[in-house]
Amino acid sequence: MKRRTFLTILGSAGVVSALGSAKVAQAGPHTFPYYADSYGVLHDTTRCIGCRKCEEACNKVNHLPKPKKPFSDLTVCDTHRRTGEYEWTVVNKYKVNGKDVFRKLQCFHCNDPACASACFAKCFTKQPNGAVHYEGSQCVGCRYCMVACPFYVPGFQYDEAFDPLVQKCTFCEPLLKEGKLPGCVQACPKDALTFGRRSDLIRVARARIADNPGKYVNYLYGEFDAGGTAWMVLSPAVGQAAAAVPADDAPLAGDELKQLGLDTHLGNRPMGELTYGALGAVPMIVAFWPVLFGGAYAISKRREAMYKAETDGKVKEAREDVAAAVDAAVRKIEETQGPGAADTARRAMTEALKARETACTGHGEDK
Repeated sequence: MKRRTFLTILGSAGVVSALGSAKVAQAGPHTFPYYADSYGVLHDTTRCIGCRKCEEACNKVNHLPKPKKPFSDLTVCDTHRRTGEYEWTVVNKYKVNGKDVFRKLQCFHCNDPACASACFAKCFTKQPNGAVHYEGSQCVGCRYCMVACPFYVPGFQYDEAFDPLVQKCTFCEPLLKEGKLPGCVQACPKDALTFGRRSDLIRVARARIADNPGKYVNYLYGEFDAGGTAWMVLSPAVGQAAAAVPADDAPLAGDELKQLGLDTHLGNRPMGELTYGALGAVPMIVAFWPVLFGGAYAISKRREAMYKAETDGKVKEAREDVAAAVDAAVRKIEETQGPGAADTARRAMTEALKARETACTGHGEDK
């Protein structure tokens, strides 16, 4: 079953049970504040050459772990990769009517984000600058945001034993606050990424389509899809192009977008609206979710604190035992070889213990 179909059924069932013949659309056009002057990025896939400079810049700006294969290895684009907890943007190569076309993937920063709608801990917020911001301090790791995202973007740090977080593109918010461009936009050598006001980018995209007949699919992906997104995509028209904006919930005509890996069945309504009826029909669940998972989060944090305290206690006890053993050995040396030899032995053993402790800490071993 398609994700959108499932959410529609879920939401409709809740509405029918609670409001009879009421429609989900009565939830309103926007679940979250809509910022008309927010920023966005236009990705022109006709200009992208798959150089992975954007990936490298994202990795550097956000201090992410280096990938197993270097960014100079362009063969990785042949595999249709997804974004993850340590890969916040990836470039894939697609065959569009037999022609190689590259597309950059990252968080679309939806106008009305489904991840924020699904997160009862309120970890996600839509910012006036266009970014969908994630604050992990109150995250309980339920990963409902990953289920809700229509673009399958967020990644979870499964390898983190304590306090794992959901990770995704941040729209380079720190750089935006400094008046700078996002790292990937700065690094693009072919102007395949254009940053600006979302309203201006829509005009730029329409002008490119009008000025270059037959070059582009006559549709700007992200202008309306899933309620609209900050990141929008222009697709090359290789063959018959899509000709019109689809009606609400109608599949988009034109095979190029599908071949480019873009979901053309999301419709124009925000995903959050589809579950409004179900959530409204079970207010008790909505009310107690934060309490239930908040308690689970508190228990997890307490266990972490107890483990740390227990570990610190064992470390202290071990150090006391080692210190006693050193004193005993030094006294024995002093009795047999004199005070000078004892002082030399104490210094040597102390330095050796410090070196060992430093080595253990550096390799992640238990002190």
